[in-house]
Amino acid sequence: MSILDLFRLDDRVAIITGGSRGLGRAMAGALADAGARVVVTSRNVGRAEAVAEELQAAHGRPCRGYGSDVRDPDQVSALVADVLAEFGQIDVLINNAGINIRKPIEELSLEEFRQVQDTNLTGVWLMCREVSSHMKSRRYGRVINFGSILSVVSMPGRTPYASSKGAVVQLTKTLALEWAPYGITANAILPGPFGTEMNRSLLDDPERYAAFVAQIPLGRWGEPEEIGGLALFLASDASSFVTGAGILIDGGWTCL
Repeated sequence: MSILDLFRLDDRVAIITGGSRGLGRAMAGALADAGARVVVTSRNVGRAEAVAEELQAAHGRPCRGYGSDVRDPDQVSALVADVLAEFGQIDVLINNAGINIRKPIEELSLEEFRQVQDTNLTGVWLMCREVSSHMKSRRYGRVINFGSILSVVSMPGRTPYASSKGAVVQLTKTLALEWAPYGITANAILPGPFGTEMNRSLLDDPERYAAFVAQIPLGRWGEPEEIGGLALFLASDASSFVTGAGILIDGGWTCL
């Protein structure tokens, strides 16, 4: 077998939450290109369906878009049940859906803090819980949770986001231990600054953008497509001995 064959995802089914734009959309394209049947989820069902149609047309294999809010346990249960009814299996779960609210702590409301936790942490926990029994029964699974560089370092004005992303890493490590006997791996991707819609306010502010770039040894922000290779590695059999890891993809930011 060629080493490249280990990166193929033929006949695998992958769910990507928040997969209709930004890093989620880039990963959806990478996994579909490697042979996966990709399920894209978003709170905006129309956007999810449009991306799935694009993937199916480009790669010639069934892809589907679903509307789902990862904060709602009933919607999460319905999503997983629908995917299993249509595809019969779930091999890969990428928990990418996330939000950010940037304010000093004294300007944040409790509701804003909870809103970030509910999406970035509780939503990940709910999705993992929902696929767990299925993956255990098949003794196979690849789960990829999205943290951030703020899982390991921080900056002012990010108490909701940094709290949620730090917790995602610990959740991932715990699941890696729980699932190891069943052949399921759990890893976290920890991205630095990428040029996505979530970061539009920073991208559009030359002074703040320059301040960020000054902290990146590679001297630039990441492009969404650059996340695809790492996601494919962790989703494929090429990463079969990798679990419980939090892998930084940040242009060297956290080296400083």
